[in-house]
Amino acid sequence: MPFFILLASASPRRHEILDQLAIAHGILRVPAPDGEDEPRLPGEPAADYVRRTAREKAERAAAWLASGGQPDPLPENWPAGWRQAPILCADTTVILDGEVLGKPRDEADAANMLRRLSGREHAVHTAVVLADGGRLHEAVSISTVRFQPLADADIAAYVASGEPFGKAGSYAIQGRAAAFVAHLSGSHSGVMGLPAHETARLLALCRD
Repeated sequence: MPFFILLASASPRRHEILDQLAIAHGILRVPAPDGEDEPRLPGEPAADYVRRTAREKAERAAAWLASGGQPDPLPENWPAGWRQAPILCADTTVILDGEVLGKPRDEADAANMLRRLSGREHAVHTAVVLADGGRLHEAVSISTVRFQPLADADIAAYVASGEPFGKAGSYAIQGRAAAFVAHLSGSHSGVMGLPAHETARLLALCRD
C-alpha cells in the first residue's frame, strides 16, 4: 500500500472504510460543480454513467491540485510531498429498471424512491478511480440488493429520520435501512460507497 493517499470525497463512510483498511489518507475537499448530481448524457447507459462521473471527479481533483488548490488550513499531520500522493475518487449509483436513482430532492422524492425499491431488486454500482502520476486506474463494484416490502409507515418514519438525504437511492445500508435489506449479493462496502476489495487492488498498483 502507498504510505499516504488523498481521498477526494467528503463522505464519512469512505473515510471510515479507508480507516478500516488501515490506509493513511487525507481528505481533499475539491470545489464541486453546480448541482449535487451530475446529469446523464443523452442515451448514456446507467453503468457507463457511474464510471464517467467517477473518472471526472478524479480528473477535476487532479486539476484542482495541480493549479495550487489545497485544504485551508493544511493539516499538520500530512507528510511532505503530499501533492504527489495518489488521489482516490468514487461514485455510487443506484439503478432500478435502467434508471439512475440519485440523491432525493426533498421528502416526497425520497418517499417515492423508497416505494419504488420496496419488495424489489436493484443494482448498486460503485466506480473507484485512482489518479496516480497522470494515470487513471479504474475498478467497478456491482452489487444486487433486494428490499423487503416496505409499509407506508416504515417509509414515512425512515424519511422523517433524515437519513435518506444525501444518499443515492434515498437510503444508507450502514444505517437504519439495513433492516430493509432482505438480500445482498456483492460488496457491502461497495453499497456503502467504497468497495474495500477493489480499492485495495487499485492501491496495490502504486507499489508497481
